[in-house]
Amino acid sequence: MQVKTIAIMGAGLVGSLLSMYLKRKGYDVAVYERRPDLRLTGAAGGRSINLAISERGWKGLAGVKMEEEIRKMAIPMPGRMIHAVDGGLAFQAYGKPGEAINSVSRGDLNISLVNAAEKSGISFHFNQRIVETDLAGTYAAMEDAETGSTYKLQPDLLISADGAFSLARYTMIKTDKFNYEQVYEDHGYKELTIPAGPGNSWLIDRDALHIWPRKNFMLIALPNLDGSFTCTLFFHSKGELSFDSIKSEVDLQHFFETYFPDVIPLMPTYKQDYFQNPTGSLMTVKCFPWVNGKTLLIGDAAHAIIPFYGQGMNCGFEDCSVLDSLIDEFNHDWSKILPAFQTSRKPNSDAIADLAKLNFIEMRDLVADPDFQFKKKIAAKVNEKYPTKFLPVYSMVSFSNMPYSNALKEYKRQNALLDSVLNMPDIKTKWETEYLEEIACLLFNVG
Repeated sequence: MQVKTIAIMGAGLVGSLLSMYLKRKGYDVAVYERRPDLRLTGAAGGRSINLAISERGWKGLAGVKMEEEIRKMAIPMPGRMIHAVDGGLAFQAYGKPGEAINSVSRGDLNISLVNAAEKSGISFHFNQRIVETDLAGTYAAMEDAETGSTYKLQPDLLISADGAFSLARYTMIKTDKFNYEQVYEDHGYKELTIPAGPGNSWLIDRDALHIWPRKNFMLIALPNLDGSFTCTLFFHSKGELSFDSIKSEVDLQHFFETYFPDVIPLMPTYKQDYFQNPTGSLMTVKCFPWVNGKTLLIGDAAHAIIPFYGQGMNCGFEDCSVLDSLIDEFNHDWSKILPAFQTSRKPNSDAIADLAKLNFIEMRDLVADPDFQFKKKIAAKVNEKYPTKFLPVYSMVSFSNMPYSNALKEYKRQNALLDSVLNMPDIKTKWETEYLEEIACLLFNVG
């Protein structure tokens, strides 16, 4: 399968980054985006969840020489700050000193990637929608949103990076033996804002991802360079206590006074933001195969996940770097590259989808639980003492390039072992003096 021309559907984060990888490999690449040019319209406000770049994302950016530029836009967050209802604070480090996830604006990152891609000679076509493809690659039917005119593309390869509601994937759904699963969470989300303080200062600790866990729902806040925080309320969509049940400003004020009283002085426009900003949905998409003829699904088009491990973008960027390495491995033979890509990535995308759901429960329900905090403390101590023999699961996911599928296996094993550790006699007082070596030996036994 010889490929010279490649059409990418979607000028989002993954499509823009992938275009640069392919251009560097010598392909003639064009990108088609159904929305207007983000650089002219600005990022859509009101339904953003700030991104958290970690090791896999940095590796993906480094592959096209973009890491240094993006680091200037990012704010390191070495841990999470837990806010209790009574205003108490507790900081939980994500990893060892020097390890951090990094808050960055989705819109600013997307604009930087499009600019860099365009500068490298890649053509971008906005307001262009794919209507259908025959998958075999003889054509892709397109529509110009501004004029209503239609035309056909005939690339050697079509790569669909057009997100969770991919139109190319919709075409695949109608084909034989295509497995597809789309699951919505009971929770939705809404964007709120903590504005900058005097002189663009941060009103709460800049160097943390802030979480207000309230059992079954939570508020989070990630810092921005201008001193503000982008906040997201994850809340039941329907029910007695839900987005659906809060119908007035009085309802909302009572809700915040009950569950987030310390936020009210920080968030002067919370009522306006709440009722003006849309309520977003959260869903997981799993499907297979990702390849049909000369059409490939990648990023959220192949594996949309919920945002609770901060790995959606990181996973998509890892798709790009993995595909790039396979192009070298198989010497540009796409008849081997495409099946190898989907075979290697599918188990890992499924695993991070499952880990994201587990981490949602952790962030929402467990981070304030004393037993959970104690288990984290033990794991961190074992890692500190034996860094080459034991790695906590969060570090596997965020601070390494270990396959997600391995991290999921380790999550199950480590969690079961640490649960059993809690049953040791006087564990809370003797764990470090009497039990640490025994616990460490149990955790070393990587399955």
